[in-house]
Amino acid sequence: MPDTIEVTRLDNGLTIITERMDRVETVSFGAYVSIGTRDETADNNGVSHFLEHMAFKGTERRSASRIAEEIENVGGYINAYTARETTAYYVKLLKNDLALGVDIIGDILTHSTFLDAEIERERGVILQEIGQANDTPDDIIFDQFQERAFPEQPMGRPTLGSEERVSTMTRDTLMSYMREHYTTHNITIAAAGNLHHQQVVDLVKDHFRDLPTHQTPRPRAASYEGGELRTTRELDQAHLVMGFPSVSYMHPDHYAVMILSTLLGGGMSSRLFQEIRERRGLVYSVYSFASPFSDSGLFGLYAGTGEEQTAELVPVMIDELKRLQDGLSAEELSRARAQLKSSLLMSLESTGSRCEQLARQIQVHNRPVPTAETVGKIDAVTEEDILRVARTIFSGTPTFTAIGPIDNMPSLEDITARLAA
Repeated sequence: MPDTIEVTRLDNGLTIITERMDRVETVSFGAYVSIGTRDETADNNGVSHFLEHMAFKGTERRSASRIAEEIENVGGYINAYTARETTAYYVKLLKNDLALGVDIIGDILTHSTFLDAEIERERGVILQEIGQANDTPDDIIFDQFQERAFPEQPMGRPTLGSEERVSTMTRDTLMSYMREHYTTHNITIAAAGNLHHQQVVDLVKDHFRDLPTHQTPRPRAASYEGGELRTTRELDQAHLVMGFPSVSYMHPDHYAVMILSTLLGGGMSSRLFQEIRERRGLVYSVYSFASPFSDSGLFGLYAGTGEEQTAELVPVMIDELKRLQDGLSAEELSRARAQLKSSLLMSLESTGSRCEQLARQIQVHNRPVPTAETVGKIDAVTEEDILRVARTIFSGTPTFTAIGPIDNMPSLEDITARLAA
């Protein structure tokens, strides 16, 4: 472990990891909660995201406006996000203002008041956010893809929740969920920038001392099923996502899958882009993606196309999946490795990215992972590894979702037959 990275595990279960970057003038600090959509029930779906919104709406010591003013008075930035396995709260400030950032993040996670007026105001904002997502087909289609891949289970539910659940979410639901899940064992504190580790530890001990310390049950294991969901809408474009079960963060094939996604549809030189957009002109946008989780994963392909092109598009996509399994060039593999490594190394120039990476490493691996170790694993992936994971993934049960003018798209039976041929 580099001597610039330090880890302290407090007796109450809270883990603090920092990285010192002496040549910058800023510091990023965040509380990364290993709780998200998959920890919710059908009745409280959307509560993690609702909590994220409410965190900035007032504490026992600060009003919502004061939280914003205190951060912006010193030129800082504060934000949060919710994902299926994580909810994060973070700030970026000048190095001399670190104490203020730790104070505010600690305050909102331990002393938020959840006033009824603020709940109602934010409920309206979230309902607008859900409405906006529903009106954005190339956004909502990914929620539909997740739902069909993991039906009737937490992993398949939307992060935003449904209009019905959000409309009836109560103050007690928010507070009880936070008390139950926002504990020292579920939160990783991370900071990166021009800082001193012990200063961060001392500040965290002070401002996070009121966090609950109990253990919480592990979330329900994800169970991939697959299937299809098609929604006809009067749109100029048809949007589709086709995908398969994949591997978790911890799987030995994780980096092989990431390289597979990069060379298949990760940029303008990728196979999907070159064949489907450049040579055939069937789409404006086409790409592949790998979404690893703690115990499972998804591999998918997205495309948006006109109604007249829908019948041709899917068979061409499948042909590319099959062609890749026949082999790839050394140049392709080298280029994909380079893209993945450059993305990693470029992100290290940002204190915010480093902060998030440190937290993720603790949550996934329970230790900081040296950059050289990650680069070594990327370089170790061979052509045989790529072909093996491609054949395994693309032989899995497919999930297919589509929105728009989709009458000409092939059936799921035809897609499955083509994949197996």
